Amino acid sequence: MTVQPCITSEKALSPMRLVVYSPYFHPRLGGLETVVQVLASEWARIGHQVTVITDTPNAEPDAFSFHVLRRPGFLATLAAYRAADAVILANISLWGLLPLLFCGSRRPLWIATHHIWYENPGHPVRPLDRLKKVLARFADSNISVSHAVDKFLNLQGSVIPNPYDRSLFRRLPEIVKDRELVFLGRLVSDKGCDLLLDAIALLREQEVSLSLSIIGSGPEKCALEAQVQHLHLDAQVRFEGNQSGEDLVRLLNQHRILVVPSRWNEPFGIVALEGIACGCIVVGSNGGGLPEAIGQCGRTFANGDVNALAANLLLAINHPSNKATISESANNHLAVHTPERIAQWYIEVIKAAIKQKTTILRCTLPDS
Repeated sequence: MTVQPCITSEKALSPMRLVVYSPYFHPRLGGLETVVQVLASEWARIGHQVTVITDTPNAEPDAFSFHVLRRPGFLATLAAYRAADAVILANISLWGLLPLLFCGSRRPLWIATHHIWYENPGHPVRPLDRLKKVLARFADSNISVSHAVDKFLNLQGSVIPNPYDRSLFRRLPEIVKDRELVFLGRLVSDKGCDLLLDAIALLREQEVSLSLSIIGSGPEKCALEAQVQHLHLDAQVRFEGNQSGEDLVRLLNQHRILVVPSRWNEPFGIVALEGIACGCIVVGSNGGGLPEAIGQCGRTFANGDVNALAANLLLAINHPSNKATISESANNHLAVHTPERIAQWYIEVIKAAIKQKTTILRCTLPDS
């Protein structure tokens, strides 16, 4: 079920006390960390009292518009839960659920958001993963980041896509797009950067030479550098390391095509939104929720198919869609993923769950 947000003025939203439990958060880099920060910032901006509870340490003082509790301990977490109107679990976590059992009559509404499949690709499903899927059915409301995730988990809950940071990721018209391909992500095998290198080598055999910038770091970096040497792609490939903030935005703005060649099925793919916002066409694998993130702003190919990847890169380079059409598609697509729209979408789901719970309580109370 996809719940569309109704148009509500910010002043009409009565303030709520929201707790977000996210084991991973800033300064870690990743899609989940980005989503939590963007939503918490927007909820705080429109007047809600927001606390993020996380296991991620930070050596620097936090400077957010919302409160952050880092490794607070059980009693402090319990106190935050008991004071909240709603607790939002960024993926099912047993440690995140445990304090709810001790809230007594002050147990808040709890919302489970699902940004993952709860399975490790290529490995047997663990009993803990099965347990998390079962526990999701006891949530007051479930929110999946894509129709693909909701269908896989068989939740029939709300589908709310991820937001992107539109204050940061944007087209910089003064920057010329004089570079061709860019990869942005962790350098791990699941992300398929090695497949992209193979596709570039395949195109070179067809006398098509494409440049590639690789942004990110990870355990596969040395293997990828060795692959570049082996394929004699030194003149075409540049490793840019980790980039963030305005430096990342400027770098994305220099490129024409963002490539997301994931081997595994991405639950969503915020990187696609970030690339689109910076004026890139996206070429990505078609498994999972990634096609939902790409929309009409790029091309897709079968996961792991190097030949199909190479063919789609060639089409994107030689036969780009009409620029005006791409721009219109991008604007319409990104409008659905603004922090304001997605944050309000969540609030509508939370308020609907509160209303339903209140109705149930009224129906079960004996008449006076």
